[in-house]
Amino acid sequence: MQPQEVFALALVIVGATLLGLPLVRALADRIRPRALDAGLREELQALREDLLAELQQTRRELGELHERVDFTERLLVKKTEQR
Repeated sequence: MQPQEVFALALVIVGATLLGLPLVRALADRIRPRALDAGLREELQALREDLLAELQQTRRELGELHERVDFTERLLVKKTEQR
């Protein structure tokens, strides 16, 4: 390999490094998880608690509805057996 080829190869490597390094840093910044500020964290926690409370209420209501359907089914069966 001639000295000019070695110099050109070194120049290409240095140039690729100088151009590629900012791109790699930008990609790393995009991938890295961001820290949430305290206000946003509190708002997310409040929304989570509201959602969990609504879910528990819905489960209770669904359980009550299930009991009512069971009761209604028993009444209907009882009524048909009496005929």
